[in-house]
Amino acid sequence: MRAVIQRVQNASVEIDQHIHGAIKYGLLVLLGVEEADAKDDVNWLIRKIIRMRILNDENGVMNESILDQNADVLVISQFTLHASTKKGNRPSYIRAARPQTAEMLYKDFIEALESETKRSVQSGVFGANMQVKFTNDGPVTILLDSKNPE
Repeated sequence: MRAVIQRVQNASVEIDQHIHGAIKYGLLVLLGVEEADAKDDVNWLIRKIIRMRILNDENGVMNESILDQNADVLVISQFTLHASTKKGNRPSYIRAARPQTAEMLYKDFIEALESETKRSVQSGVFGANMQVKFTNDGPVTILLDSKNPE
């Protein structure tokens, strides 16, 4: 499971010209699920995200987590995070999970995140054509991969 975490001043997701989810200060999480992913990958990623100290404290130092600041989170499914560009010019998505598996783990991820943060999590709609708008703060952008924990 891969996630691109972006600290944002604001973010929203639009579907069919209607705002489906929006946050103010917090994290935008782009989530990619691969076929080999399971509940353990969800749990590892959640633990990393909620404890990651990438929000500024009162001194402007990245020293606080979303738990410390009660910050918002917007989660968007994005199978293209598992694109392979090794051969040719057209990306292959063979590692991305089948829709049934990916949607189940995407929903599990959102539910687990809400449970751990005790807050409502905004999200897109799995498989929908979405327009995501955000203002990256910092900029701070971090890549996490449950199969390659660094």
